[in-house]
Amino acid sequence: MARSTLDRAAHRRTDPEWLAQAWAGARVLVLDVESGGRALVRTDAPVPTLVLVDAVDLPAELAAGAMFLGVEPDGAPVFCVHTELAAVPDTRAAQLRQVGHLLGDRDAGLFTTALALTNWHLRHLYHPVTGEPTRSDEAGWSRVDSGGERVWPRTDPAMIVLVHDGVDGVDGRCLLGNNATWPSAEGQRRFSCLAGYVEPGESAEATVAREVQEEVGVPVTEVRYVSSQAWPFPGSLMLGFLATADPEHPVRVDPAEIAQARWFSRQEIGAALAGRPVDVGGAELRLPPPSSIALFLIHRWLDGHC
Repeated sequence: MARSTLDRAAHRRTDPEWLAQAWAGARVLVLDVESGGRALVRTDAPVPTLVLVDAVDLPAELAAGAMFLGVEPDGAPVFCVHTELAAVPDTRAAQLRQVGHLLGDRDAGLFTTALALTNWHLRHLYHPVTGEPTRSDEAGWSRVDSGGERVWPRTDPAMIVLVHDGVDGVDGRCLLGNNATWPSAEGQRRFSCLAGYVEPGESAEATVAREVQEEVGVPVTEVRYVSSQAWPFPGSLMLGFLATADPEHPVRVDPAEIAQARWFSRQEIGAALAGRPVDVGGAELRLPPPSSIALFLIHRWLDGHC
């Protein structure tokens, strides 16, 4: 979802005169915060696209809280506002999790940035040092209290890792877990890569080793960075890794974190991706959603790019 064709034009965020002029001719993404950050998506085309409205068609009072996202290649400025979604023919309201993998680069980048900023604003209504109420400033890219103390958007680094046995071919195996907090549909159970937040004073690679050890009791080697993904739920950067481990080592889950963990062969993962049933303790295996880096890592391993 961390794809974008937009020039963020950060130098414009502190130029109120330019921002006022830009708003007059802006394209605007409307997010409905009350419905979990939904936006309108067109459904009358093969590829879904975000609905952007002209600023002149919105209530004037929304301009004060608009977040400046950047400038399109054609020079058009783009903003985001929070308000109720209006009914538009051939559209539906959708969350980023539902459509992020279907959107083009421009729309995926817009939606991800807007949602990440929105979630940050909702969680920083008070200054963390002074305790004073804050207001949005710098076109949505900072918040400031009455004394001028400022805070900026933060992103929490987290790692996510596909642990595998290093074996090529259909007999190669990967280790996936079912998180203890995930809801399960009847007759289905979702398994995914292991993940966790980077702690203070810790490298991302050290986090991989620690989290895997804590969650499933398995030591890993050959930790290798692959790629990253913005994950604005509410404000993380997922750092994707591959790592190897011995499948003969006992798996001992931390029940507070992981309900179940087991090794899967490439044959089983391929079957699940193809829609064929794979049994996991009386339920059918479900893999991560298409918009996640977890599924990207699984595909990378499945295709032998380890």
